[in-house]
Amino acid sequence: MSNRLNIAFLWHMHQPLYKDPITKEYTMPWVLFHATKDYYDMVAILDEFPEVHQTFNLVPCLIEQLNEYASGSALDTYRKISSKTVAELTKEDKSFMLQYFFQANWDHMVRPVPRYLELLRKRGLTNSRDEVQAVLRYFRDEDYLDLQVLFNLVWIDPTFRQKDPFLRAMYEKGGVYTEQEKRKVLEKQTAIAGMVVPKYAEMMEKGIIEVSTTPYYHPILPLLCDSFSAREAMPGVTLPKERFVHPEDAAVQLRRGVELYEKTFGRRPAGLWPSEGSVSMEMLALAAAEGFKWLATDEEILSNSLRRPLRRDSAGNCYDPFLYKAYSVEAAGDKLSMVFRDHVLSDLIGFDYSKLDPETAANDMVSRLVHIHNMLEEPGRHVVPIILDGENAWEHFRNDGRDFLAALYSKLAHHTKLKCVTVNEFLTKEKQRDEIQWLFPGSWISHNFRIWIGHPEDNAAWDFIAEARDSLVKYEKSLTPEEKEEKKGNIAEAWDEVYAAEGSDWFWWYGEEHSSLSDEHFDHLFRRHIRHIYALIDAEPPDSLDIPISSEAKGFVPALTPTALIKPVIDGSISNYFEWLAAGRLERQFYGSAMHRELQSNGLVEGVSYGFSEDELFFRFDYLPEAAPYEKEWSIAVNFMHPSNVKLTAVVKGMESAVSMQAKKDSKWAEVRDHGARIASDSVVELSLPVSLLGEISKGGEIRLVITINAGERGIERWPVKGFIVFHTPSEDFEEQNWIV
Repeated sequence: MSNRLNIAFLWHMHQPLYKDPITKEYTMPWVLFHATKDYYDMVAILDEFPEVHQTFNLVPCLIEQLNEYASGSALDTYRKISSKTVAELTKEDKSFMLQYFFQANWDHMVRPVPRYLELLRKRGLTNSRDEVQAVLRYFRDEDYLDLQVLFNLVWIDPTFRQKDPFLRAMYEKGGVYTEQEKRKVLEKQTAIAGMVVPKYAEMMEKGIIEVSTTPYYHPILPLLCDSFSAREAMPGVTLPKERFVHPEDAAVQLRRGVELYEKTFGRRPAGLWPSEGSVSMEMLALAAAEGFKWLATDEEILSNSLRRPLRRDSAGNCYDPFLYKAYSVEAAGDKLSMVFRDHVLSDLIGFDYSKLDPETAANDMVSRLVHIHNMLEEPGRHVVPIILDGENAWEHFRNDGRDFLAALYSKLAHHTKLKCVTVNEFLTKEKQRDEIQWLFPGSWISHNFRIWIGHPEDNAAWDFIAEARDSLVKYEKSLTPEEKEEKKGNIAEAWDEVYAAEGSDWFWWYGEEHSSLSDEHFDHLFRRHIRHIYALIDAEPPDSLDIPISSEAKGFVPALTPTALIKPVIDGSISNYFEWLAAGRLERQFYGSAMHRELQSNGLVEGVSYGFSEDELFFRFDYLPEAAPYEKEWSIAVNFMHPSNVKLTAVVKGMESAVSMQAKKDSKWAEVRDHGARIASDSVVELSLPVSLLGEISKGGEIRLVITINAGERGIERWPVKGFIVFHTPSEDFEEQNWIV
């Protein structure tokens, strides 16, 4: 057997269902834009590296939307406005364009095009409706035409633009476009969308890739099977009023996904990436019944299932070989194979490598993989699953990530110790399986379902689904056979709306974990699906459906939370890259749509890392690359709202910095002397304060705060834009839960 370690990349391709159930129009353009910028080139690059075998997961409702765009029949608001001649644009169209046609990464997509950047500066650095209305009068017809073209053009992959003479000429021209040129750019978009699914089929036929699938509308299957499954990882969680137990819905979501896959690729899928890596014993039986041979999820599920910690060194390298084995689990008499993603390696690509030079990033990944190879006795019998989002990270990379991927694949293609395989290739070759007796119910995010259930907003959405579903079932039962035949079209459509409402994406934006300025849009669209169920069965919807579920005053838990205690040196520089590796991360603040957002101001700070030691809270503020070094004076205010009202204020000017603290007593702020907070500034700003300053707080207790950054001419930023940030202090068993040393 070959002694090369098997590397299994799985790129998850997914966009929410953007189609309005009433108008049948798409409300956002991201399926089309990712088709032109990511979906095709992510697989086509493997033509240059045919030895680099990979797995791609295509969500069925994404395939459905891609097919409609490829046919040219898809309608979306953005494309309708782009297709209008300038003379046809209404004032509302122009306002919409100025608000939303700058939704692209400013550093890598807007700034490289001088005309696009000029239009952005002319519009201003915020996109509030009032400010947009104020600048409408400054825009001329030629500005709107150029904006129509450039917005669509920059969302076409750089490789496509280089290879296509017309697109290359349009990008180099950079402005002063004609209506005819605009029409041709839009035609090119549709043509590229039509190439996506056939390219995956072609590469699968060549044996270079495997395509796996997901339940049709991307629901959290364990919660469909039984909402009480959330209590395993979250014993104290408050669940919706009605227990949701509908494994038959989960079965339909799986079956419909398989049917579309078979129709698309002429074969049945072997592999399942369950939505958000969400698994439970109940859903395994359904997956086995549909003929799936393997599925994948996260390393934390493996650790909790085996009740065995996964250990890592200070650089994040796992030194427990059992992570890299193939497993089997019995479900309803069938055995399913399972692999588990390396969380750190996957997140390095998704969140960290965009900040590094492509060669440096690729070398780091390869060295980590070689490290795993060298610690294993039989590396050829092991696999390293690297599983992550395959579309949203690349706009943060130089050249849309191509430079990094090309550097990485060139190193992996003929490596003497490493071999890239599809998941099924490895499992077909390696017959040995370690058995898992019981699978921990959870997802690839913190091995629980907190994002999708438990918050009052999430629970309200589940109750709306349950109530509408019950109404549909009762309606069906009330019909005579003749009436049921007459109404079968409406009944089928109503069930489809139930399944669409069960999708995970609505719940992603409900609750405290995630937010964007499109929360209200997703909320409205979700309630449209529920309302349509009632309309199809001639029933009166509840009045409560008229009230938005989303709340303005939310607490937001950062997407990346600390995974271990840290003790960084407060010196204003990243003296050791790994001293902050286990830290949590606050992402740069944005306005815009849910998936693609623009900055709220020019900004100064790119992101904030945070973490805890036994007795201190640490912050690291990273400058935007184009702003560093920053020598002008600016300030940071961290307002702690809970467990007590404390305010930390830092003033920074180059390498000079100072920090002060105030506490609120009797509604007045008073200086805190001998506070013990520390600060240092140089390439970054590092800050620490004793946790005891925040008042009485238990282990694992909640801290609520708001950060305000006043960078003068570069703008004032509030993190988060609305609501407050929620940190949780380390619990008694914090490091045992995260299993990183």
